[in-house]
Amino acid sequence: MTVQTESARGARVIGIPPPLYYGAGFAAGMFVDSLVPLPVGGRPATVVAGIMVGALGLALNFAGVAAVIGHRTTIVPHRPVATLITSGAYRWSRNPMYAGLAITYLGGALVAGSWWPVALWPLVMFAVARLAVGPEEEYLHQRFGRTYTDYRARVRRWL
Repeated sequence: MTVQTESARGARVIGIPPPLYYGAGFAAGMFVDSLVPLPVGGRPATVVAGIMVGALGLALNFAGVAAVIGHRTTIVPHRPVATLITSGAYRWSRNPMYAGLAITYLGGALVAGSWWPVALWPLVMFAVARLAVGPEEEYLHQRFGRTYTDYRARVRRWL
């Protein structure tokens, strides 16, 4: 029987892809809004602002994805990573994909015109931090040691 080491296996995350946390939180917010509307005012300016915020979030997310692809490592948290990425979007955020999705989520709430997704956003961020980011950081520390510790000291978790 072969035992996989932490670095050979990847982070100990649950099997739910982290983008689904954002989708579930947003959907729950919109469901609550259908029962008890809590509209965002300032239409159509808030729609324009939401589109711009959402686009910035998507750009950050895709910059993170592009860096992962460019370094030929994996985007899947429970698979082992080939390298620690510290360039590109990873110079500003240790988690540009998650930060980008969080920003896109807020932009989407403005476009949808409801405060309920915004009210649930802290819960979504808590879930992402506990169920994805925490285990990924533990894994990266185990896998890269001092190199990750130094990177973590100079780059913020989110932005």
